[in-house]
Amino acid sequence: MKELYPAKQVGGFVFSLFLTVIALLVYFMDMSFTLAMTILVVTAFVQATLQLVVFMHAGETKDGGAIYLNVLYGIIIALVTIIGSLLILIWDM
Repeated sequence: MKELYPAKQVGGFVFSLFLTVIALLVYFMDMSFTLAMTILVVTAFVQATLQLVVFMHAGETKDGGAIYLNVLYGIIIALVTIIGSLLILIWDM
């Protein structure tokens, strides 16, 4: 019966709840904008990684490396788009 219990998924769910509580504490606590945004960004990336690995089973197939490479490529494209937009629209470069 132990092999039928989804311990990895339950642990991931509990850790997701913990990360959500941290984000709620950032909302309710009186902290500086920089510290709050740093905590929120870090918890968001940890949460996204947790969702990808635990709940979407990204590393359980033989194509796990390709999946991680595609996610990394998507992150790089998103960062280039955001930084490029900031350079053009905000900083007039």
